Amino acid sequence: MKIERYLTNKMLLLTSIFAPINLAAQERPNIIYILTDQQTATAMSCVGNTDIHTPNIDRLAQSGILFKNAYCAAPLSGPSRAAMFTGHFSHEIGMPSNGIPMPEDLRGLSLGMLMKNAGYDCVYGGKWHVHTPSIPNQTFGFRKLYEHNDSGLAEACSAYLDNNPHFPFFLVASFDNPHNICEFARQQNLPFAEIPMADLADCPGLPLNYERNPYDADVICYEKSLNYSAYPTSHYTADDWRRYRNAYFRLVEHVDMEIGKIVDAIDRNNLWENSVIIFTSDHGDGVGAHHWNQKSALYEEVVNVPLIIVLPDKKHAGAELPQLVNNGVDFFASVCQWGGVDLPDGLCGVSYASLAESGDPGRTHQAYIVTETLFDKGGNTRGWMLRTQRYKYILYDKGRYREQLFDMCRDRGEMRNLAVEHKYQETLNKHRKLLYEWMNYHHVKQIRTEVHLIPGF
Repeated sequence: MKIERYLTNKMLLLTSIFAPINLAAQERPNIIYILTDQQTATAMSCVGNTDIHTPNIDRLAQSGILFKNAYCAAPLSGPSRAAMFTGHFSHEIGMPSNGIPMPEDLRGLSLGMLMKNAGYDCVYGGKWHVHTPSIPNQTFGFRKLYEHNDSGLAEACSAYLDNNPHFPFFLVASFDNPHNICEFARQQNLPFAEIPMADLADCPGLPLNYERNPYDADVICYEKSLNYSAYPTSHYTADDWRRYRNAYFRLVEHVDMEIGKIVDAIDRNNLWENSVIIFTSDHGDGVGAHHWNQKSALYEEVVNVPLIIVLPDKKHAGAELPQLVNNGVDFFASVCQWGGVDLPDGLCGVSYASLAESGDPGRTHQAYIVTETLFDKGGNTRGWMLRTQRYKYILYDKGRYREQLFDMCRDRGEMRNLAVEHKYQETLNKHRKLLYEWMNYHHVKQIRTEVHLIPGF
């Protein structure tokens, strides 16, 4: 497939997906965006995880649509959130790491500004991280409802919902937890939660993919060796990892309790009728799989995130959809569609609003999605994940076994790297070609002009 044909097909898909949607409750719904930090997709009891109990997230899932294949745009807070609120992949706008401000020329086209200009009352509470911890008041189209602090955030959001807000409104409730697992691993005090000591026998067991697969990318261990602050787990025993997993799940339960206060406010104000409620996280956590904690690596636990959409009147309540979704650039496009806002020129996000409205698990959506990474505070390793419906292709920019290929139907735990097996060469080449097209379209900087990052190109 040539680039021209790729672009033509992409435009046809965008035209189809961005068609007007019919919302029965009101023409433009309220939008309530509940965001956690560092929550992996399986850290919810509604997906069958018996090591955790999340009754309030489960309430959202029972009322809405669970997307099983949602992925972050980047497995690091700043770049992930940059994609959510600008609609661009982070490398395109010079925001591949934490702590980088949004370019001035994008502020007027950021999501809050677009929605505010469309008549929405835009309010933001909690963690911003694009790039400051708390959002500056009125700078990005949002009024600051509450600072970066999980203590009191839910109450502030609930009070806003209780006090007859202007319709339509766009409320963001952005929690820090379970991000406190970072402090737990460093044996520091936790900012926004307390985790009681647990007997080892009460801690969850180890995951089936606890060990690294023999053909895992060696650059991951290299990066771990360079950043002790992020990865103080090199000498963890199996018992240490069980305690880590226990703390992580308890932190998710803690933030679930806070989310419940907002869900209660939605309930008592009968906002289910005319609101779209979106729940997700900016990225996941290793949770001990492959001996990994934190983010940056492209393991499934790190890049696969929860995504639940509750439509007005709880349309398609309890449904599950398998289509591929990027919760960064696609979120931007989706909110624009629900808000009746034209998507700015040059953006590539594919709205999932019409997909959610259809509730159809067999509906054609997008053929693949991409997640990009730049390891934080280490050796600056770059990487990309390209996920198709069945396979997941990973490419790092250096190191042994820098290519990974996994069958997501048979090996979601990523324990057998098919890239080293000749019989999967054709599948590997197909995914290489797709990533090559994506890199060209998004102007990914190569090592040198004459040396492409992808083998064979």
